Amino acid sequence: MAGIFPVDVGPQYEGEVIRKADLYVEFGGPQVKSKFELVTLKGIDEVEDQKIEVIGPDIKDMQEGGSYPLGLLIDVAGGKLEKDMEPVFERRMHLYANYIEGLYHMNQRDEIWMRLNKDSFNKGLNSFEEIGKILIFLYTSEIDIIEKIAITFVTDEKKVEELLADSIKIYNERDEKARGLKEEDVEEFYSCALCQSFAPTHICAITPERIANCGAINWFDGKAAYKLDPEGPIQEVKKGECTDPIRGEYTGANQLAAEKSMGAYTRVYLHSAFEYPHTSCGCFQAIWFYIPEVDAFGLVHRDFVGESVVGVRFSTMAADTSGGRQVEGFLGLALEYLRSPKFLQADGGLRRLVWAPKEIKEKYKDAIPADVYDKIATEDDAKNVDELIAFLDKVGHPWVKGEVELPV
Repeated sequence: MAGIFPVDVGPQYEGEVIRKADLYVEFGGPQVKSKFELVTLKGIDEVEDQKIEVIGPDIKDMQEGGSYPLGLLIDVAGGKLEKDMEPVFERRMHLYANYIEGLYHMNQRDEIWMRLNKDSFNKGLNSFEEIGKILIFLYTSEIDIIEKIAITFVTDEKKVEELLADSIKIYNERDEKARGLKEEDVEEFYSCALCQSFAPTHICAITPERIANCGAINWFDGKAAYKLDPEGPIQEVKKGECTDPIRGEYTGANQLAAEKSMGAYTRVYLHSAFEYPHTSCGCFQAIWFYIPEVDAFGLVHRDFVGESVVGVRFSTMAADTSGGRQVEGFLGLALEYLRSPKFLQADGGLRRLVWAPKEIKEKYKDAIPADVYDKIATEDDAKNVDELIAFLDKVGHPWVKGEVELPV
């Protein structure tokens, strides 16, 4: 496709990583506060087909090596499209952007991180117009029920901030819809293989009580994706027999793990970080990590720029956690999973949490047990394990005091 577009396009570029030395410009990522991508279903008369709009500086007007805000808005229309398909199309951005030579895409929703390398910029991929043309080609080629599509790239910082607030409301509404449904209520789970280009042995098991690690695909989204494309990256999985209701072990999930990991592992606990934990890809929102000195857990999210309480940054810990391996005590996960009644219940769940960035602690206050909330340290309370131990002793954390019993 290099003859149609300035760079080549195809699945052979999935998994391509752009190092800082090769970077021309990047959008989002940990250095940029405002970034997001959002797909919206609109009426057939509301979408100007193939329209590409740029609000703010274009790529060729940006400084080499810079990090910039980005709001990516995609409007779609079609008689067979359904509202539940919005997050499905949204997550396809990860797939299609990584088809583009020299363009790297990671994460989702309001956590996106995109990089463009120097070589592709010099070949002519120097404007959002060119990227938009490729994305429109891929969306319409692979999803034939899309009748109209328009893409808007927003780089004006104030406008991105304004649109981000509205987008977060939409993300929250989607997540709210999935709450309340239980694993016992359904016979099917869903699997997602969108991250296998970065983690070949990883597969996400999506249940009503465990959202995909990226935080972008819940059980209802999985159902909509499978309906849209039964041969696509999201598949229906018969949950089978529940052999361990506490750890969350199902025969269907075990079979899925064995097949998709090519035999690298054959068992998975959906609700435990020990023994056979769920694998981690690379797009997870946060890491749940074991702190042996206190026999408890910490939590650090992708946008936390400092060192965690164990003296390691998110990026370093992510390298050891990701890749589709089962790493006991280290689990990449979606933050929405914190609100699940089954959240790592075999290990004590949120009652065993002893450290988290204050931003996350405040944002998910509604999910944390009231008697534990004030006893969880943040970066303001403890910057290393010694300070953490002192803090926990001072406040009398229920787990440290032995007041929390693990389910049998």
